[in-house]
Amino acid sequence: MSTPGEALSGFFNGQDLRAVGVAVSGGSDSTALLIFATEWAAAAGVRLVAATVDHGLRAEAAAEAEAVAQTCAGLGVAHEILAWRGWDGSGNVQAEARRARYRLLAEWARREGLDCVLLGHTMDDQAETVLMRLARRAGVDGLAAMAARFEREGQAFGRPLLGQRRGDLREMLKARGVDWIEDPSNDDARFDRVKTRRALGELAEIGVDAEALATVSENMADVRAALDWQVAQVAKDAVQIEAGDLRVDLAAFGTVPEEIRRRLLVAGIQWVSGGDYAPRRAPVQRLLEEISAGQGGTLAGCVLTVEGGRLRIAREPRAVMENESAGPLWDGRWHVEGPWQGGEVLRALGEAGLAEVEDWRAAGLPRQSLIASPSVWRAGTLVAAPLAGHGAGWRAKLCPERSGFPPPRR
Repeated sequence: MSTPGEALSGFFNGQDLRAVGVAVSGGSDSTALLIFATEWAAAAGVRLVAATVDHGLRAEAAAEAEAVAQTCAGLGVAHEILAWRGWDGSGNVQAEARRARYRLLAEWARREGLDCVLLGHTMDDQAETVLMRLARRAGVDGLAAMAARFEREGQAFGRPLLGQRRGDLREMLKARGVDWIEDPSNDDARFDRVKTRRALGELAEIGVDAEALATVSENMADVRAALDWQVAQVAKDAVQIEAGDLRVDLAAFGTVPEEIRRRLLVAGIQWVSGGDYAPRRAPVQRLLEEISAGQGGTLAGCVLTVEGGRLRIAREPRAVMENESAGPLWDGRWHVEGPWQGGEVLRALGEAGLAEVEDWRAAGLPRQSLIASPSVWRAGTLVAAPLAGHGAGWRAKLCPERSGFPPPRR
């Protein structure tokens, strides 16, 4: 097993980096990452900055964030506290906090011009994740668990310590006289991860330990990569991009194994919707059955229709009706160019907007696709509907990450 310093050097080997960020909660894992990243950055000549997300869910959180700030000051690392106060009490608090954490870190990274944001996940986190997903009857993707590199909210993230054990990192910190913060939720048996952590201690007696489960996740990652490659081969012949929709040749689609069809469908839905997470297997399976019967349906903000031997995956109009932007980006996938004068807003064209475009049929796109397409409004008046061919000088282009299908795994 490599040392943390070697892991960081190997993680960035050969990359031309300007600035890297570290997300630091103050726990042992992220504190160790901060310490070793500081040493690595100094040797590599890379600017290093750090951030702590204060979720505001515990009274101690603000003081803990300040403690991290002091640690960073002692290391000469610039630090910023990112406060989240957006939870309205609905949904799963841990899931909402995780989404907010990535969003805040991505926004911070863009402000700082960071090439990558490092996270302190370890081999123990990897093992816990695999075990939790086993309990949920996960398939290959779930058991492949956490990737060392991924993208979220348009920002690159990295986990260079996935080969390190939490206990080893704590021993290294103790040897250096460095303390860390113990989050009381780590001992709260109401949380599945805490139960899983305790179960791992028992399973280790029969050889199901962190190293074994991490190896399983690596094996599943290899399988996932092979399946992704197969999906990409099928997509070359079966899938076309048309004005932000995907058109799938059902004859080619129907000749491949069901798992490849399922994966291609999931990838298509995520590509169109921009969703971070794949829809659950059961509704996807039902949708596959509907498609086989010549019908379609809706799922995860997409509408799927079957006509003329092709499946069209498009944005569901009601999923974007509340989306509004001052431009030029809209719905996370469209970039609108044109003679901006100030005061314009981007929103879905909608039924009312489409009614103002007399020759929309000339665009050759389905009505539903146009209703969900980007349009430009000024003072309540339709200025342009680029995909419907309305409004001189205005264009709507897909963002670079939508330039091809399937996209690289995030």
